[in-house]
Amino acid sequence: MITGIGIDVVEIGRITKSIKRNPRIIQRILTDQEQRRYFSLSEKRKKEFMAGRFAVKEAVGKALGTGVGRIGFRQIETDADGYGKPVLTVKGREDVNFFVSISHSEHYAVANVVVERI
Repeated sequence: MITGIGIDVVEIGRITKSIKRNPRIIQRILTDQEQRRYFSLSEKRKKEFMAGRFAVKEAVGKALGTGVGRIGFRQIETDADGYGKPVLTVKGREDVNFFVSISHSEHYAVANVVVERI
């Protein structure tokens, strides 16, 4: 049974400015695995990746009804399966399945998260 849906839209330029002001935001928001992937990307893809992951984490908080403040950015991790489909895990929330979609345009990144009770 679906127990939550969350969506978030992020301006890529806003994320880029935040990183320039405070590069430590990368370590604060991305998990170690996400950081490894981030640093392997081109400069253009880094901006899209960071904005997309930020949108995912905000959407998770909305889908769970807790907000990110009660979970923590680094407890939420997005990886990809063998086909490139995003796969979402949240530490401490193994009682539910998460489904995620991430997209971006030149100026925006968006993420949609669905939570299903197991």
